[in-house]
Amino acid sequence: MTSIYDESGKFVACTVIQAGPCVVTQVRKKETDGYAAVQLSYGERKEKNVSKAMIGHFKKAGTSTKAKVAEFKKFDKELSLGDTLNLMDIFAEGDFIDVIGKSKGRGFQGVVKRYGFGGVGGQTHGQHNRGRHPGSIGACSFPSRVFKGMRMGGRMGYSRVKVQNLKVVKLMADKNLVLVSGSIPGANNSYVLIEK
Repeated sequence: MTSIYDESGKFVACTVIQAGPCVVTQVRKKETDGYAAVQLSYGERKEKNVSKAMIGHFKKAGTSTKAKVAEFKKFDKELSLGDTLNLMDIFAEGDFIDVIGKSKGRGFQGVVKRYGFGGVGGQTHGQHNRGRHPGSIGACSFPSRVFKGMRMGGRMGYSRVKVQNLKVVKLMADKNLVLVSGSIPGANNSYVLIEK
């Protein structure tokens, strides 16, 4: 994240997103595919790390191997195969956008960090080794099992997160950069989808 001053002199915290150049690698039509959509690709990847089917798919569009491919169903512009999207064609300063990404993965976590449990009764009353444990997780002879959906320790993070209504503060078309007010999901240099 970084921060800038807007036109009124207000100090705004914002995130910098590199949004392009994006190449159209497929145009789906209702007659042939059953639905209308545009497939965009972004980034670079070594050819040895891409399957032969995808290499052929990218060559058909007249572009090199790309790292990320995504489809967008509601697209205003009429695009054809191999077109390169300009940032100014889609966004304008002051627009509100939604950003979708994978949150940071935090590995296997216990109930105190994952759900905010308080632990079992503090450190007193004869307890010495269960300060951060979940405590009781079910009844005894009936129903003789643990109910599904109980909050327990497990993998935390790396889930799909959508942050809505973020304002486009500034556009740098020469570098394909979008400055968005607030924070977005994911680690540095991770891929995100931007929806208008």
